Formats: sequence, structure tokens, C-alpha cells
Amino acid sequence: MAATPGPAVFIALVALVGVAVLASTLGRLRTGPSVVTAAARAVVQLAVVSLVIAFVLRSLAWSLLFTLVMFGVACVTTSRRIGAPRAWPWAAAAMACGLVPTLTIIFASRAVPFNGPSLVPFAGIVIGGTMNAHSLAGRRVFAALRDQHPSYEAALALGLVPNDAVDVVAQHVVPEALVPGLDQTRTVGLVTLPGAFVGVLLGGGTPVQAGAAQVLVLVGLLAAQTVTVGVAYELVRRGRLLPEDLRASRWT
Repeated sequence: MAATPGPAVFIALVALVGVAVLASTLGRLRTGPSVVTAAARAVVQLAVVSLVIAFVLRSLAWSLLFTLVMFGVACVTTSRRIGAPRAWPWAAAAMACGLVPTLTIIFASRAVPFNGPSLVPFAGIVIGGTMNAHSLAGRRVFAALRDQHPSYEAALALGLVPNDAVDVVAQHVVPEALVPGLDQTRTVGLVTLPGAFVGVLLGGGTPVQAGAAQVLVLVGLLAAQTVTVGVAYELVRRGRLLPEDLRASRWT
């Protein structure tokens, strides 16, 4: 089931990008250039990673460094995605609050051996999922704060402190950031066979081992995402994690 690099893969990739661009055009989504750019970056980045990772996995120290690089890129990416690039340290703090205890439990319990070949894929999956949840939470919360500014002002006029006034307009959208992770966990094995499951099978593991690895990843993702989203929202309430326009418009 492994894909072998060659003309067939190239043709398939070009065709898939073409389908995405055509759908974007017909649907007037205006995401065609972004699709092409994302696909090109994925090819280049994975080509480089494929060359680097064989060396990285030989050493736990290099694997830890590689994990930190992944985390740093994720923090910069999500802070830009939510429109708050200057607030990346707070985004990093929120993500670290979810990531560190999750990986600590996974490896300290010896459910997975603490070595390079285990650390890099497990950490990569959890970091990626945590980044996505953080980005979704930030975008939803900031959209609510912008769209419902009059409601925020009305809450202040009624005597609420700014933190509680933010809750009035934004708290109800926060759980939406966890919906993709919850749905993925609920439907695993019925709708999809996620990467960790397939990866273990392709690596020669048994279906039972693949299932155990996938459950560990999915539950770990839920834990990391839930903590991250909760901490991120609290940072928003306290006026730490905000885009410049909201910071300047008296949300704090």
C-alpha cells in the first residue's frame, strides 16, 4: 500500500491539485492559488524531511530538537492564522500547556518507548492537531468579538467586568474548536483509518498494535486540544492573546 515515488505519483498529484483548483473555481471559493501553493510546499517540505528524518531518528537528542522545531513552526503558523503574529509567545504557552502533559503521560507511562522513532511521529501528530484546534478557536472567538462588539459594550454598561463581557459574546463558540477532534475519535474505524493505524500496519505491526497506537494518539489529541483551547480562551479573556485591532478596540 505504500506509494513509490515516480511518474504515477506525479500524475496523481497533478490531477488531484487540478480537481481542487477546478472545484474552487466553480464554487467561487477563491482558494485555487492557496491550494497550489500548499501542495507545492508539501512536496518540497516532505522531500526535505524525508532526507533529514532518517538522520534525526538515530538520536534521541536530535529527535527532541526536531520536535522543538516542529513546535516552533506550529506556534508561528497558528499565531499568523488567527491574525495575531505578535502574540505568538502566548499561543506557544497555550499549546505547550496541552502538549507537554500529554506527551509526558504517553512516554512516562511507557505506553510508547521514549526514543526517536516514537517521539517524532507521536509529537508531530499531537502538535499538528493542537495547532489546528488553537487556530480554529482563535478564529471563531475573534470573529465573535468583532461581529458582536455592541453586545460586549452592552455587557459592560450593565456592570460586567471585561473578562465576563467577553464570555457573553464569545464563550459559546469555543467548544466548536474541538468538534473535528471529537468527530474523528467517535468515528475512527467506522469512517476513517487514521495515519497512526495505517502507519503501524505498513511498518509490520499487528492490527491490535495499530489499534492501540491509534487510540493512544486520538485520546492524546483530545487531551492536548482541550487543554490548549481552554488556556487560549483564558488568555483571550485576560487580554494577552489578541490581534492588534481587538487590543486597540478596548477588549481589555
